[in-house]
This record gives sequence, C-alpha cells and structure tokens, in this order.
Amino acid sequence: MAQQIADQRDVEFALFEQMEFEKLCEHEKFADFNKKMINMIISEARQLAIKEMLPTQEEGDSGCVFDNGVVKVPKSFHKVYELYKEGEWLAMSDDPDECGGGGMPHTLSLVANEFFIGGNVSFMLYNGLTHGAAKLVEHFGTEEQKRLFLKKMMSAEWAGTMLLTEPEAGSDVGALTTSATKNDDGTYSITGNKIFISGGEHDLTDNIIHPVLARIEGAPEGTRGISLFLVPKYRVNDDGSLGEFNDVVCTGIEEKMGLHGNATASLTLGSKGQCIGTLLGTENKGMSGMFVMMNEARQLVGQQGFCVATASYLHALNYARERVQGADIKAPEAGGVPIINHPDVKRQLLLMKSYIEGMRSLIYYSGTCSDTIAVSENAEEIEQTQKIIEILTPIIKGYITDKAWEVCSHGVQIYGGYGYTKEYPVEQLLRDSRILMIYEGTNGIQALDLLNRKMRMDGGKPFMDFLSRIQKTITEAKGVAGMEAFTELLTEVLTAFQDMVVILGQAGMSDKAMNVFAQATPLLEVTGDLSFGWMLLWRAMVATKALEKGAKKKDIDFYEGQVKTAEFFFNTVLPVALGKINAINRLNGAAVDISDASFGGK
Repeated sequence: MAQQIADQRDVEFALFEQMEFEKLCEHEKFADFNKKMINMIISEARQLAIKEMLPTQEEGDSGCVFDNGVVKVPKSFHKVYELYKEGEWLAMSDDPDECGGGGMPHTLSLVANEFFIGGNVSFMLYNGLTHGAAKLVEHFGTEEQKRLFLKKMMSAEWAGTMLLTEPEAGSDVGALTTSATKNDDGTYSITGNKIFISGGEHDLTDNIIHPVLARIEGAPEGTRGISLFLVPKYRVNDDGSLGEFNDVVCTGIEEKMGLHGNATASLTLGSKGQCIGTLLGTENKGMSGMFVMMNEARQLVGQQGFCVATASYLHALNYARERVQGADIKAPEAGGVPIINHPDVKRQLLLMKSYIEGMRSLIYYSGTCSDTIAVSENAEEIEQTQKIIEILTPIIKGYITDKAWEVCSHGVQIYGGYGYTKEYPVEQLLRDSRILMIYEGTNGIQALDLLNRKMRMDGGKPFMDFLSRIQKTITEAKGVAGMEAFTELLTEVLTAFQDMVVILGQAGMSDKAMNVFAQATPLLEVTGDLSFGWMLLWRAMVATKALEKGAKKKDIDFYEGQVKTAEFFFNTVLPVALGKINAINRLNGAAVDISDASFGGK
C-alpha cells in the first residue's frame, strides 16, 4: 500500500543525496531538524497518508452533496481532517510566533505533502487553499485581521479559499464585475458572483475565509482597479467568536470530470446586501497581492500533478510485476510471464519513471531555493534565488502537470482494459489529473508567463542565471567517469536552447512578434525537457559517485536504475527536444495567420 503513494527510497535519495538537505539543516534557523527528526516527521506523514488518507480515496470519488446552500463532503473526510488538524500539519513550515507554525524547512513540508497529496489529492486541496489564503493575511493583513484570522486559519480550525473567477471573466480577471462599496466604519459592502471556487463551501470547518477580488466604485478599469478583500462566511466578533452569517451563499457545486471529493462551488456575495468585507492590503493593488497566493498555488498544482502521477506510476509498476500475460519473446515455450518483461511495457514504465524522478527533483530544488532565502543574510543571494523560484514556477505548474497527464495515461494503458474501469485506481487518477493543466492559470498562460515575463525579467539576467546553473551541473558531471555521453548531449541541447532564446528575442522586436507568441507552449515544453535533463544528469552523477565509492548491496540496483533512467531520457526525450527547438526557430505563422472561417466546421 505504501508503494502506491510515494517511493520512499527515491524520496531519501533526492532529499539527502542529491539536494544534500542535511547541510541546510546545519544552519541555526533549522538546527532542531537533524536527520533523526527529519526521518521522524517523514515517517509520521507517511503513516497518516497510508493509514488514513489513502482509504478515503474511493469514497471521495463519489463526490460532495449539495442541498439548499449546504455542501457536505464525503463522510470519511471528517476523521482525516481532524487528524490532520491535530497533527498541526497545515503550517508545518510557517513561523511559530507569527502563525503558530512548526518552523520546519519548506523542502521538508514538500516531502510531507508528497505523501498527503498522494493519499488523496481532493482532500488535500481544501488544506492547500487554506494555507494560501492564510499567507495573504500574513503578508498584507492589518494587525486586527491577523489577530482575528491568521492563527485560526493556520491551525486549520477555519478554512480558506480564493475568489477570482466570474461567469463572464474567466482567465481575464480584469473584466470582473464584483463591486465593493465603502461603508462609514471602513468596511466594504461586497456584491457579485464567483464561480469555480475550490472548497468554496463545505462542512469541514465552522468558518471559511474568502479572499475576494472586487472593484471599488470609481476605481480604474482592468486589473489596475482591482482590490483584495477578506470576506468570511460568518462574520467574526472582536473576541474571535463567530457572528452572523455574512451573506455568502453557495448556489451550487460543479459536476466535474475528476476531483469529486473537493467541492467546486458557485458563490453569490451580497444578494441581500449584507456581505461585509475588509480591505486586505492597499486599494487597487489586489492583483499584486493575490499573486502571492497564486504563485504558491501554482507551485502546489505542480506538486499535485507530480503526486497523482507518482501514484499512477507505482500502481502500474506493481500491476506490471504481477499481471501474467503473453510469452517471453526470447523463450515463448516457457509460457506466460509478468507483463513487465515485455519491452514496450518496460519502455512506458521507464518513461513514467524518468518524468516522476525529474518532477521530484525539480520540486525539491525549488524548495531548497526557498530554504536558502530563509537562512541567507546576503541580499544579493536572496534576490537572485527568488528570481530562480519565479522562473521555476511556470515550469513546475505547466510542464509538470502536462507530463502528469501523460504519465497517468500510460498508467491506464499498462492496465489495459482494466485500467479503463473503476475496479482499479488509475482511472480516477487520470481524471483527477486533467484539471491541473487548467486551474490556477491554464498551461497556455504559464507558457506566456515564461516567454513574456520570466525570460525578459531584469533584462534576461535571472534567466541566464538559471541556464548557468544547468551548465554548472554539466561541468561537474564532466569530471565523473561514465557521464560523457550525457554531458555531451545536454550541452548540445543547452547550446541550441540558448541560440533559440536569441532568435526569439530578435523576432519579438520585429514584424514576427505574434509568431513568437505562437511558440509559447513549445517553448515551455523544451524548457521543461531541458530542466528534467538537468535533474536526471545530476541524479545519475550522484548515483555513479555512490557506486564508485562501493554502495551497499541493497542500494546497487537503485543507483544503477538512476543511471539507466537518465540514459533512457537522454536518448529518447532530449533528441525530440532538439527537434522542437528546430521547429520553434522556424517561427511559422500559420497559427497566427489562419482565419476563423478557414477552420471549417460550419
């Protein structure tokens, strides 16, 4: 059962051997987190996920119940939520004084959440959004807002959401119509409708705190005139107790393809004129404030994709080892063999494995960047590292969730016809993974963000720093025997990638600018391929060094598997990445020039 959530050995490898996480914990800020403590925390998270969360997965897929404004989550979620709350898992990496958090390194919280999300992604979505909403209060709240809301949210006593999307606005947040009218006491009356609100209404907590984007009367049009408000489901009295209902009415929940255990609500604010909110941050600066939560949420969505894909891979791996069907090509007279012996099944599993391990390492690397910021006293290092996180965010959200869908699809394929039935969990995991490419900014938006913002940020210097980190790993790997073919190919891809960036930059200032935008998604794909090549080279180098030093017998297969995984990725995925770069460099304008009528269909 444990192997159907996360690969414990690979977690330890990426954390301790690749990222050398123990060195970070030598800093006084994290001095309490020695290896013994780290392993204890991971073990506790793993046990909660396996024993309590994973068994709720099937019932969770039956969905939530909406009845006259009230939403009830699957019954089994209540016990798990109480255990999660009692364990103080929500704020495990947050400040103990400010938030009542656990103060642990961010990377360690990612490991714990890897088990939790793998146990039940729908259930954990409630908690992920609560944490993001609480961080908004921490960053932008007044002392009064923090006193009333922060610790109750961080303790999971109260839940949180984010209210952005509207029926007519969609991804164009600047087109929202929700309004805010200032009252004499400094509060605001909020009126409007919001849709697609994950966890927007449920019965897990007594109160739900909604950060809401709205436009104050008279504010500029578009995103420049949007403000952010804190709107609780129930008003909160000065002593912290619950007051009257705040006119936040749930009008329904969506019938979705997946994530059935998480209620996706439509909410009406102020239909009776009684919805009261308080300004969070500064007037007309709501989008910059909300991006604090959205960037955390985008990293979370990438991790959701990774965790769901990991579960699908491990289910498929176990099934392939047990399912006997077809004879061995080399010895047909011997009878049936487990399907893992068939080359095409091995190929699919190895592709899944390479993507999973690239995902884990890139997510952990982003986590160590956050922890570096937490312990550094060097302003230049902090700023530089923060920019790397910003560059990684669209890759983690966009590329990882794209590949998560691909991995989950292979998971179904390996099961064959059984994978398409509800008898096995891979069918649900495939459905659950599809939304991850859409919410928190579609992957097309992530691609545009990478092309138009992150690559151009500060004149392109942070992006060049990102590429120089890849080059540093290549240079280090050149000194390790057996890495020659890997370093040669990754150098070829990196050089081609850098040349492509120059071509895109020059074309962006010409009459082919729109053609450049048409290459945004292919650009995201090759950036992800390059990033995974980086991570897998790093892994293979660490594994090779371990083998050279005389690895323990029980670890030899694991380390050799790291090298074989890199070999597979470098010989099957990276050559295709070179082809993608060649296609991008053509800057073909067909997607820009084709007329609506030319698509046909009429």
